[in-house]
Amino acid sequence: MGGTRVFGEPIPRREDPRLLTGQGRYLDDLGRDALAAAFVRSPHAHARILDIDVTDALDVDGLVAIYTWEDLPGRVAEPLPLLIPHPSLTHGRTAYPLARDVVRHVGEPVAMVVARDRYLAEDAASRIRVDYDPLPAVVGIEEAARAEHLVHDDVPGNVGAVLEQRTGDVDAAIEAAPHVLEFRLDIERSASMPLEGRGVYARWDADDGSLRVYSSTQASTSVRAAIAAKLGLPPGKVEVIAPDVGGGFGVKIVHPWPEEILVPWAARLLDREVKWTEDRREHFVAAAHERGQVQHVRVGFDDEGRVLGLDVRILHDHGAYTPYGVIIPIVTSTQLLGPYKIGAYRAEVVSLYTNTVIVTPYRGAGRPQGVFCMERTMDRIADHLGRDRAAVREVNLIRPDEFPYDQGLTFQDGRPLIYDSGDYPALLARIKELIGWDSFEEERARAAAEGRRIGIGLGCYVEGTGVGPYEGGHVEIDTSGRVHVATGLTSQGQGHETVFAQIAAAELGVPVEDVRVTTGDTRRFGYAVGTFASRAAVMSGNAIALAARKVREKALRIAAEALEADPRDLEITDGVVHVKGDPSAAVPLRTVAVLSNPLRYAFDEEAQRATQFAVGGDATEPPLRGEEPGLEGRDYYSPVRSTFAAGMHAAIVETDPDTAEVRILRYAVVHDCGRLINPRIVEGQIHGGVAQGIGGALYERMVYDESGQLLNASFMDFLMPYATEIPRIETAHLETPSPLNPLGIKGAGEAGVIPVSAVIASAVEDAEGIRVHSMPLSPDDLYRLRRRAERDESLRTRSGARAARERAT
Repeated sequence: MGGTRVFGEPIPRREDPRLLTGQGRYLDDLGRDALAAAFVRSPHAHARILDIDVTDALDVDGLVAIYTWEDLPGRVAEPLPLLIPHPSLTHGRTAYPLARDVVRHVGEPVAMVVARDRYLAEDAASRIRVDYDPLPAVVGIEEAARAEHLVHDDVPGNVGAVLEQRTGDVDAAIEAAPHVLEFRLDIERSASMPLEGRGVYARWDADDGSLRVYSSTQASTSVRAAIAAKLGLPPGKVEVIAPDVGGGFGVKIVHPWPEEILVPWAARLLDREVKWTEDRREHFVAAAHERGQVQHVRVGFDDEGRVLGLDVRILHDHGAYTPYGVIIPIVTSTQLLGPYKIGAYRAEVVSLYTNTVIVTPYRGAGRPQGVFCMERTMDRIADHLGRDRAAVREVNLIRPDEFPYDQGLTFQDGRPLIYDSGDYPALLARIKELIGWDSFEEERARAAAEGRRIGIGLGCYVEGTGVGPYEGGHVEIDTSGRVHVATGLTSQGQGHETVFAQIAAAELGVPVEDVRVTTGDTRRFGYAVGTFASRAAVMSGNAIALAARKVREKALRIAAEALEADPRDLEITDGVVHVKGDPSAAVPLRTVAVLSNPLRYAFDEEAQRATQFAVGGDATEPPLRGEEPGLEGRDYYSPVRSTFAAGMHAAIVETDPDTAEVRILRYAVVHDCGRLINPRIVEGQIHGGVAQGIGGALYERMVYDESGQLLNASFMDFLMPYATEIPRIETAHLETPSPLNPLGIKGAGEAGVIPVSAVIASAVEDAEGIRVHSMPLSPDDLYRLRRRAERDESLRTRSGARAARERAT
């Protein structure tokens, strides 16, 4: 392509200097003079609203407005959209922007207050008196399944959806298998907890009837569509911009949140700027959680450990409402299979309502639960057969010559679950080498001699990435030679400004320093889907590449006319178009940009070169022939189906014999996301994901009491790992390009978090010799497991002694 090679280079992130020096522009940096919104939120998990008395709040100086559901007009008053319908979602339910008659979780918004500033808004909100009639709360998966009480009166059994995926005759396969195991696994709730919570700032322009909204979102174009639909505005009259976003991890993919409708509606109604930013307690009780599942596993296998039949029945907690449908159960049921060939398979998911915060995707989005199930199953098989855990995985792996591999299921994009490329045996061999799997027993013996308990664990996964339906890209070269790239999806710290610039620079043959990237601004790019499911590089990256190729083709065509050469004889190097082998016959891209736009007026020195008189040309031909002016191109990438990245993690842990604390001594990752655009950024994604996974494995849990109160709704009690809890992470990469897209890339954003709970559980179990069936695993949990194991051993000893006495008599 010419120019400096930038695709695949580990260049530093271009956005970091701005962000690290405090030059970022986040939602709360905007709207300093805007009115402030605050919300009255339910203190009850389940209750009828009998009365809302705002009398005392009216005395607050600076109060502008108070709204309840009865004040909302037309479509604003309707329930929020059910974003992803699905045939299995037979009883989908969504919330009203403000609770209508019943609240169904602590934190559900009941009233909105708008005042001169946030302090006054909070003061007024605290004076509003809501009379509730408490109802029985349904808390926890098993209570929901018993259905002694209902979250929604019109949803029998609290069952929102029943989803089944299957291949083959599972019952027959398991019945015929030489070995059969049955067991239960549990994963508790956690949550994303980005450093920046949600936030919305809106201003209405009454003169031309337009609305500009800034939102800390992962889906600015989708928020625009929702606001336009709810407020009855033409989409062209609504602009939504995602400024710098301090983390998302899935919680900001919901579109719209109630506040994203209510704040713009109030801004238009009041003809004033209105802003709301979420405080940390609000984020705990009014945003979204994930992960909670109970899994019942039945597996049949042969003497080598090959899985002949696998039957998994899952109870999934989706909280009080289902705005995001059943994407998480779909992903769990399909990604559970990992890199393995399973003889026959059935997954049945029952998705249940509870009186708790809604459940929507959180980094990994159903995959950590599925991988926990599959990898714990592999460990159980190995233990039952007395075989090496890695060897059992090896005999089940899909081989490189079997790609594309059809698992016979339907993925979250509605397309067949067909793995596009990979080399899973190579991944396994590399992770064993990286962690020192085959020599670990020597290390264990040395530790035991020092009185230390250590264990090793392994986890494998496949991650569906780059889900459709599409993303777009726009590329423009201006008359100074700068390249402007725009795409509709948003950024929350993934390094998009860097990797998209690398793609454009590589395609155009320009220095990466000359490329500027804009994301998440509907003014610059109006059609997009959003940032989630490890899709940004695959989707927008390929769209930008296709758009850049259009620009390159046009640039070569215009330059060929100027140089009186054949376009096929030209190339672009460092922003200059020249004849191959003859750098002296050249024209800079900035000049090509000038020539692409024939002008009448010379308003600067560069423009003088593009006027009608300067350009001249054939007087019998029009100055602009068969194309638009300017050196720019737009294109879209729409995949036939998802790409599938893969990886394997391994860890060595030490468990304290007295305190039951778990310390991770080493952590290793081998990952395959196809061609690497920027290895440094991929490693950063993996490191951040592993840190988040360690949080989910050892620290993070949402603790509800029986009345539906979240007992640890602050960072005082919700534990997250510090840097001191994160080990050095050793990484290696395998590149098996995807045949499905022009760049051969796969996603990487969620890879680090997916198998961590499975890996840590495996390593702790190996260190302790105790079954680990539930995550997260706190020191208290491990202590109880030890005591239970001691009691069980004591019972077995007494039983054995009694049997021996009976035989003797």
